[in-house]
Amino acid sequence: MAKTKPYQDELLRALEDPAEAAEYLNAALEEGDTETILLALRNVAEAHGGVAKVAEEAGLNREHLYRMLSRQGNPELTSLTALLGALELRLAVSVRAGVSRSKPTRRARRP
Repeated sequence: MAKTKPYQDELLRALEDPAEAAEYLNAALEEGDTETILLALRNVAEAHGGVAKVAEEAGLNREHLYRMLSRQGNPELTSLTALLGALELRLAVSVRAGVSRSKPTRRARRP
């Protein structure tokens, strides 16, 4: 019987590549639930040396990052952008599939 490789090991190896990590996180975002997104972020952080290393690179407190990525986590935008920056990624916004531009656009007001 052939030995199988643990899925998590292969996943983490693939997520070392920023392009793969970006696709993985985008797929998690499409799922739309917070728990899936936080799990994906934890996996990407683990692939990049672990939460402690990524926290240091992002300039975040290690305990704060562990809490932020927990199942009950609720990351602040500044922490999320710092984390993504340390992972060589960035946050982006795009139009959902199937949305047309038939409505007139309004200019966003700056705060």
